[in-house]
Amino acid sequence: MEDCIIIGAGPAGLTAAIYLARFHLSIRLFDCGSSRAALIPRTHNHAGYPEGITGPDLLARMLAQAELYGAVREQHEVTRIEPLAEEFAVHADGRTFPARAVLLATGVVNHRPEGLDDALHGEALQRGLLRYCPICDGYEVTDKRVGVIGTGDHGMREALFLRGYTADVTLIAPGAAHELDEHCVAALDDAGIAHIDGPCGRYAIEGNRIAVDTASGTMAFDSIYPALGSRIRSDLAVAAGARASDDGCLEVDDHQRTSIPGLFAAGDVVKGLDQISHAMGEAGVAATTIRNMLAEQRPLRR
Repeated sequence: MEDCIIIGAGPAGLTAAIYLARFHLSIRLFDCGSSRAALIPRTHNHAGYPEGITGPDLLARMLAQAELYGAVREQHEVTRIEPLAEEFAVHADGRTFPARAVLLATGVVNHRPEGLDDALHGEALQRGLLRYCPICDGYEVTDKRVGVIGTGDHGMREALFLRGYTADVTLIAPGAAHELDEHCVAALDDAGIAHIDGPCGRYAIEGNRIAVDTASGTMAFDSIYPALGSRIRSDLAVAAGARASDDGCLEVDDHQRTSIPGLFAAGDVVKGLDQISHAMGEAGVAATTIRNMLAEQRPLRR
């Protein structure tokens, strides 16, 4: 019987593992190897790293710190969380693991542009030609030529956000035509943001730029931001009975407790600012609440 099982080994899951291990609790960390943070070429807004740090390096450092205090990571994919009377049964790869508490830190998956194969996607991402988070790296496109793949209110808002970094922003419809109401068109025009119909495709890297075909011909950019939304990986908790918003984000209280007693959630799987620092803060709150909850059930003594 583990005190807590953590599902997900991104910044939220690893932060919780560090806290819980230092609380002298027995924990097991499940990692299916698909943390979105592992795709970050280099983050420059994570405090403490003036020269930046790559996503894989950050995750490796956090895992080493968690393991230093006794956290155990297992590379299994969890298929089901089963709430029982006073505990949980976590099912993974044909085995069942009992736990007094469970923390879900499974994050989200970005929707990629259609027609962008894995090899080109990977190279463009590593070179900063393709970016997914303007909050994280908008600074890096200051005064550069930027394309945004998206439409509607979401696409408009991302294009307007990037307009704070550069005057050269173009919003490109992913489909045949934009879905922009009068308000969106007026806001884009007022900001000097071009809006080009699609469909877009035939991506190619041309020197230090990434090119894409549009209804107005081939256009090349220093960076392209897909504003296509994401899939919230909350299925395990929802299947167990936890409440979620319409877009799939798990509903939690101020202490990261879901609607199921003993089941917690932190990071991007919860509605909030999708940032490493935010995920780590939520994980610290969740881990401390888990520790106190378990102590109330059974005194923790050395």
